[in-house]
Amino acid sequence: MSDFKFELQEETHQGPRIKVIGVGGGGSNSVGRLYADGLEGVEFYVMNTDAQALNASRVPNRVQIGEKITHGLGAGSDPTVGREAALEDTDKICAMLEGADL
Repeated sequence: MSDFKFELQEETHQGPRIKVIGVGGGGSNSVGRLYADGLEGVEFYVMNTDAQALNASRVPNRVQIGEKITHGLGAGSDPTVGREAALEDTDKICAMLEGADL
């Protein structure tokens, strides 16, 4: 029987863990532009009630909220609908923010 020796290498992350999150159409467009520019050292996310808009985004981390309220459609620029959508999916939002320093 051979003795195998190995070391586990942990990925080390230096500096703060930064997450940039675009909310809604305007925020998603802004984050999409930053992502396309190739900014490094940042995790990009887009969050929206509009499933079609999320699918069109090039940002790889996408979070749909408020599906029960909006049925996958936009919030119609109504902040009350946006708030209700966020409250519906607080767990998704918390999971997205987990581990972020900034």
